[in-house]
Amino acid sequence: MYLSDAMRIRIKKLMEDKKINGNKLALNSGINRSNINRFLRGQNKSITIESIALICQALDITLKDFFDDKVFENVDVSD
Repeated sequence: MYLSDAMRIRIKKLMEDKKINGNKLALNSGINRSNINRFLRGQNKSITIESIALICQALDITLKDFFDDKVFENVDVSD
């Protein structure tokens, strides 16, 4: 699995766990709603670590919590 796919899966799972949608995530993180939605739909292949950090803040988790998941085992970074 590619790293971008793993991050997409992780964000979607966390959104589901926190019961928020892309619009609410955008509002809480300060990231443009269309950028978040394009990434979540796979139209954008990459996302910056700064955006991941903002998403983590919006979800009230740490970067360590974000990346401490089995979805990141055996990822391919050559996306």
